[in-house]
Amino acid sequence: MRHDKRDLWARVHQERAALADDLRELDDRQWLAPSLCQGLSVREVLAHLTAGATLTGPQWLAGVIRCRFDFDRQVAMQLANQLGADADETLARFDAAVTSTTKPPLPAIVLLGEAIVHGEDIRRALGLRRRHPLDTLAKVADHYAGSDLTVLARGRIRGLSLVATDSPWRTGGGPQVSGPILALIMVMTGRTAFLADVTGPGVEHLRRRS
Repeated sequence: MRHDKRDLWARVHQERAALADDLRELDDRQWLAPSLCQGLSVREVLAHLTAGATLTGPQWLAGVIRCRFDFDRQVAMQLANQLGADADETLARFDAAVTSTTKPPLPAIVLLGEAIVHGEDIRRALGLRRRHPLDTLAKVADHYAGSDLTVLARGRIRGLSLVATDSPWRTGGGPQVSGPILALIMVMTGRTAFLADVTGPGVEHLRRRS
């Protein structure tokens, strides 16, 4: 699916700015809280987002080679590079990257998906809520429903029908999973905490695949 790049980047920047604003008053305990991204704290997920917003194609390739094509190790290395000395510095680095259009060799829609999903990895862990624009969520949902590029998503929902209850968005066929479109995005990407927000005979299929 083709996307207007300027429109996508505007949406990426909007999501990053909203996340930064949500995190300004966190205390030390909240920064260290486990996120929904397995094994990472709230602060570490934010550093991961900063890495994605500041890493050029050549830098990404150099890191992959340095890590001997161990992509998990490369992600961990880039995260550590953006963590900073303390939480204030972690947030300051993210702030500086909010309007960046720098990216690894990936489509811009991937960065929009990461801003949404990792933003919710953080918010859900902290009990925060954001009302995302539904048209932004639809673009991200379309992406994940048709791609396993950076996370198993298309494969996870194979043979299932996903139907949003708060927008016209739907995809697939088979046992149905219904819920808010944000919850559908999050369960597509394996966030089991959001299974509580969806219903239907397809939910148990998703649970077994997550």
